[in-house]
Amino acid sequence: MSSEAAVSLRGISKCFPIYAKPGDRLRQFLFPPVARVAGAKARNYYDEYWALRDVSFEVFPGEQIGIVGRNGAGKSTLLQIICGTLKPTTGTVDVRGRVAALLELGAGFNPELTGAENIYLNGSVLGLTNDEIAERYDSIVAFADIPGFIDQPVKQYSSGMYMRLAFAVAVHVEPDILVVDEALSVGDEAYQRKCHARIRKLRDNGATILFVSHSAGHVTEVCDRAVLIDRGEVLAMGTPKSVVSRYQKLLYARTERQDEIRASLLDDYRGGVGSLDTPALPAARRAVAQPGGDEAYWDAGLVSQSVVDFPSRGCIIKEPGIFTISGERVNVLRPDEDYLYKYQVCFDRDAVGVRFGMMVKTKAGVELAGWVSHPEDSPLPHVVAGSTYEVSIRFRNVFNADTYFMNAGVAGMDGEHETYLARAVDVVMFRSMRVAGSLATGFINFQGQASWEADR
Repeated sequence: MSSEAAVSLRGISKCFPIYAKPGDRLRQFLFPPVARVAGAKARNYYDEYWALRDVSFEVFPGEQIGIVGRNGAGKSTLLQIICGTLKPTTGTVDVRGRVAALLELGAGFNPELTGAENIYLNGSVLGLTNDEIAERYDSIVAFADIPGFIDQPVKQYSSGMYMRLAFAVAVHVEPDILVVDEALSVGDEAYQRKCHARIRKLRDNGATILFVSHSAGHVTEVCDRAVLIDRGEVLAMGTPKSVVSRYQKLLYARTERQDEIRASLLDDYRGGVGSLDTPALPAARRAVAQPGGDEAYWDAGLVSQSVVDFPSRGCIIKEPGIFTISGERVNVLRPDEDYLYKYQVCFDRDAVGVRFGMMVKTKAGVELAGWVSHPEDSPLPHVVAGSTYEVSIRFRNVFNADTYFMNAGVAGMDGEHETYLARAVDVVMFRSMRVAGSLATGFINFQGQASWEADR
């Protein structure tokens, strides 16, 4: 990775004027200049809305950065400033290399022109010559995969067709920096997979990728780093797993607690906590109980350093852990054996529609497998305040040799909607043993069997 940043943001802030009445816009245009000429103090006829406040970070060549945050957080404004379609009110932005952007569907297209004509128009806007576009034309059309419409005006296209053509042009420009603002959510699953494969190819070739996504799983799976933005301010920056955990903590908090949690995240970030990666495990590990052979055992050094407890909505999760069927606490597991994941739930107020659950994730935060105690249409109907439930979920260790993390969660009804009453992320850490001679690859051993026969 190059030591010189592809994108460098320093103190970026963006203010938009908000006019209460249409006539105020004209007054603002006419009267302040007159006041300044007369030597008087100019009056503003608008309110200020700061979409971004003092945003600073760098992105390096070959990095894929995910930007997450609630609606209206300032994510799209930030991408537009990076692309140059907006100017910051304060601060500086340096972008090195050719930029291709998918900020909104059809941006850079003329709706009256055909798809073929817009390929040349958009390609030239992105810096290609007509000869370079002609060389890539057939490949662009094939990638867009909109047979029968390439010679039709794009005003007749569906949103999905717009996206296909815009993305096809953008990636064939072979940009140094690709910026995507949730545009890929429009296509079907097969096409999304095709687009993400092409993005990976661009990144592998040294391109820098910045994109906005509401999919936490996708961010943790494909990104090198992530940034959490809320109300125009950066609240966290670092590994996707740590940033997504903080984002979800804010997202699922009760309305009356969101300001408190947001302030805590902002303080952590400014103090350096919000930009730290998950600390390394202790080098020296002391096994409290380690039976001989390949039996499961407890490793005292295998303790999660990335636990995130979500705000309580009426209950608390206590004492989570993995146990053998005979009741011994363990965190180094034999493959292909059954274990019990247990935790207590203490309710301090009545709850309805309750379900208990768990999730297993990789070190990068990719969700691998989960389970819930009740179907969605038949949860526990009513739980009385003061009750304590012992939750036990039996599972088979089908995970290949690696380190994994487990969540614990309690869901219940808040009005007409199901929400988390309590949630603990990365609350248990475990390691799956290596099996000599195993042919399984990836994270999950699905115990496949291969057979073959020579063709005579």
